[in-house]
Amino acid sequence: MARRPLPRILSSSSASVARSRELARTAADSATDVLHPLITISRGLRKLAAAGRAKWAGTPKEKRGPALFLVGSVVLVVALIPYGPLLALITVMAAAAWKGHERAPVQTGPAPAETERLQSLYEALVPYFSVPEDPEPLFAHGGEWDKAFSDYEFDDSGRPTRLLIRYPAYFPDGEADSRARIEQLLHAKSGRGREYRFAWDEEGNQLVMTVLDALPTTIAAQRFVTAPGETVLGFTDSDAVPRTVPVKDGDEESDATPVIWRTGPRSTEPHLLVVGQPGSGTTSLLRSVALQALEDGDVLIAEGSGTGEYACLTGRSGVLAVECGLSGALASLEWACAETERRLISANLARQAGRPAPDDTRRPLWILLDRPSVLGHLAAADGRTDPQQLLQVPLRHGRAANVTVVVAEQFDTVDTLSDSVRAHTRARAVLGPASPEEVAEVLGLPPHTTPTPEVPPGRGYARLGSGPVMRLQVPATPDPYDDATSEAHRQAVLELLPERSVPAEDRDPTEQLESPVPAEG
Repeated sequence: MARRPLPRILSSSSASVARSRELARTAADSATDVLHPLITISRGLRKLAAAGRAKWAGTPKEKRGPALFLVGSVVLVVALIPYGPLLALITVMAAAAWKGHERAPVQTGPAPAETERLQSLYEALVPYFSVPEDPEPLFAHGGEWDKAFSDYEFDDSGRPTRLLIRYPAYFPDGEADSRARIEQLLHAKSGRGREYRFAWDEEGNQLVMTVLDALPTTIAAQRFVTAPGETVLGFTDSDAVPRTVPVKDGDEESDATPVIWRTGPRSTEPHLLVVGQPGSGTTSLLRSVALQALEDGDVLIAEGSGTGEYACLTGRSGVLAVECGLSGALASLEWACAETERRLISANLARQAGRPAPDDTRRPLWILLDRPSVLGHLAAADGRTDPQQLLQVPLRHGRAANVTVVVAEQFDTVDTLSDSVRAHTRARAVLGPASPEEVAEVLGLPPHTTPTPEVPPGRGYARLGSGPVMRLQVPATPDPYDDATSEAHRQAVLELLPERSVPAEDRDPTEQLESPVPAEG
């Protein structure tokens, strides 16, 4: 049965009612805009009155009389000065307007984009932090992320910079593979290209992920404030070691956290091994060590690459030799081996006679060997002794004889290092891009951070003995004779070079060191 239309009078009445409502709404909005200042001032006067009543209620009774007298005096003074009441009214209205204006609410939780990222991280961790047997899982698909993530921080781009994760007690956090899977997942989901540090609290079942700031690369070679027997390998995070040294960074002076390597008779890691990729800064680290060692010791350098990276040290006071060829390197290392034996014999004879060790045995001797694999290959082709065999005596007995050995090698030839070098170089450094497995192979432990694929020269990790793995940034110590070196870094290195003991034009490049071992009898 067809529905009959509404009478015309009812339809026209409904249209007029709708128009009336629209007009009323428009009039109300217009009135609100016009009366907004008055509404703001009224709201502010109410807040000021409430604040005044609260202040009066909190005033002790014995102080209310003096307070009334003070207020009355102020009112009297304002009433007597010219334009006083008008100025007082303007001041009260301004205070009421400031007090009454509506402030934007302060955001207390994460933004929508941040909430979405946290939920994504939560869902990605569900397969690793949950088991079907758990009756009340902390991680479940579609669950609430705020129960697992109790603390979080984000950068301007919306990526997390700090995240505190609570995980169930049955997660095998003592297994390296299980932890590595979680770290890899968080690294991928939180944004690549940054360096993350993961701190596992196995007792509290918590994991803290932190994004680390880049270490400063502008600190150049300089005189560092250290004690005798201390060498600054580079700089690390501020919370890694409880010590700082003053440094000059360009025109500014600040405190930096150093990686201090201690050598000498009481050192537990008297020798150093540096491994890195080509161009990673291994030679710069050896150059920095040499400049610091020349303050109170002698330095002997054998360079296998033959590129003249240490030419600036040739003929300098305290530099015994800088050898780039096989013959010169073998002769220098043979002398170093004999010198180590001589020092041991002299110190032993002095102790047997009840005298202190001679001064020439207490002056530090540094042996710096860069790229021994190249020299070893040349020696094998020529049927001569491998230079690493000549390091056995300095490595084994160098600590007692004040002899320190520093060896630098590249990753592709690190397998050519002898057992003596591997066993006695307990101070280690890895520079340049490297996988966690490569870092663990050299340092004995994987890094506590996620290595980035691109790092500046001199950037890596260091470990002293059985201590923790620390991030490392070597001070900029380039070759001052290299045209690509900046003028500031060139001058910084030249200022640290000792005076020349023999003029370069008068020095015989074929002159070799003779063994100072005294004849028996």
